[in-house]
Formats: sequence, structure tokens, C-alpha cells
Amino acid sequence: MTTPKGDTAESIRTARKLTRFWPLYSGVVALVAVAALGALIAFRDNNLPLSFDTTWMNEVIEHRSPLWTAPALVMNSIGGGIVATVILPVVVIGVLCLRRRFWSALFYAIATALSGALVQLLKFSFERPRPTDILVTADLGSFPSGHTANAATLAVILGIVLQRTWVWFAGVIYAVAMAVSRTYLGAHWLSDTIGGLVLGAAVVVIVWTPLATRMHAERDRGRARRLAARRDSVGA
Repeated sequence: MTTPKGDTAESIRTARKLTRFWPLYSGVVALVAVAALGALIAFRDNNLPLSFDTTWMNEVIEHRSPLWTAPALVMNSIGGGIVATVILPVVVIGVLCLRRRFWSALFYAIATALSGALVQLLKFSFERPRPTDILVTADLGSFPSGHTANAATLAVILGIVLQRTWVWFAGVIYAVAMAVSRTYLGAHWLSDTIGGLVLGAAVVVIVWTPLATRMHAERDRGRARRLAARRDSVGA
């Protein structure tokens, strides 16, 4: 028995809708998982670190040296404070606007602001104590890592906007390096950085879902303009 055409069309529409919104559903689930991890830590043994947290922290403290401390301090500077919250967003948004990627600029602005807001909300909700052997000055609340969330947010945003394999590769390296540096400096437990990585990536895909169609159209228009400019230069 053949399937009626109406049913087939309806099935296709349903499949497209599910495909379109799977990042949203996945992102929401990931955020719930981050919040659940924070709650588990907060209400388990008075916010004490998990076993793998202490194991990892003992390992990085044992291997501290000037060779690793210097780059870790650089990551500390570029991953937070005025650089990450003011200078970098202004530069990225400005470049995107100059390239007429206005929807991408809006995407970056919303995702970055939302990621930062959620990090602060969870920090103040759980008030997890930071490691005692910390080498830098940090505010209250260890879970999740704001530096790591910022790094993951930036990496995924640029990967989606630029759509280059090397950008994704560089972004992963940057985010992981930021996570390692935060634990090396004693600013965060390992579970804090895991929460930051997941939170940053999840926020990006949630914000991207409703903007994806407009961003794709905008990128296609940009490619068309560049192709037309090349043809005009060749013709000239």
C-alpha cells in the first residue's frame, strides 16, 4: 500500500521541523545537566570537591613550574576581565558589521551576554568554594568556570559563523587550554571547567537555532557579492 501524498508531505515537514530544532532541544538538555551537576556538588558533603577534582588538582599542583605558570597567567588575562567582556566583543561585533554580517553580530552579542549571565546566576546559586591553593585573584563562586564558558562560547560562535575546519580546530584547542589553565592556577576545580565548557557551547546552539536561517541567507548574499566582485574585476 502506498502512502498518500498528503501524509508524505506532512512527514517531510515534521522531519524538517525536528531537524531544525534539535540543537535547541540538545542545548536545553545540556544546560539542565550543568545545573544538575552544580546542584549535586552543592548539596553533596557541603560543597566539597569530587574525587576526580582533588586527584586532578593534586596532579597539576605537583607539576607547577615557571614554564607553565606564565602562559596560564596570559590565559587568565585574555579569558576574563575587560578583555573578554568589553574589548573582544566590540572587536568581533565591529568586524562582523563591517562585513555586513549583522545577524551574525546579533548572534554573537546575544550568546555572549546570555552565557555570562547564566554563569553568574549559577555561581551565586551554588557558591562553591574555590580551591585553596589559588595563584590568582578571583571572585566568589567556583562553579562553573566563567573563563572556560567564555572560551567555549567564542569557539563555537566563530566555528558556526566562519564555517572553517581550522577555526573549529583552533577553537577546541583554545577552550581546552583555557580549562586546563584555570585548574593549573587553582582558580577552579576540574568539574567547574567541564560545566563551563558545556554551558558555553549549549548557550550558543540555543541562540543559533532561531537565527540560523537568517544567518545562512546573510552568508549566501555575502558570497554572491564577492563572486560578483571577482567577475567584475576579471571583466575589467
